[in-house]
Amino acid sequence: MTIQVSIDLPNDVFSALRSNPETFVQEMRLAAAVKWYEVGTVSQSKAAEIAGVSRHQFLEALHRYNVSPFQVTPEELAQELARD
Repeated sequence: MTIQVSIDLPNDVFSALRSNPETFVQEMRLAAAVKWYEVGTVSQSKAAEIAGVSRHQFLEALHRYNVSPFQVTPEELAQELARD
């Protein structure tokens, strides 16, 4: 099941971003999914689903946005390594 969401945007936003509405919507979905992943709201697989891309494509997007693919803090990693 899918739900359609409608957002009103000024016409000039597309020309300012050098984008057509379809490309803009795809990029907006991807940017939202990357941010939600970055702050720990969703998993990689759920973020990829939200963005409408494969998990591999989502990992490439994380690289483009300079977001780590790992959802672990340095402190959590140090604790995990100390347990071994």
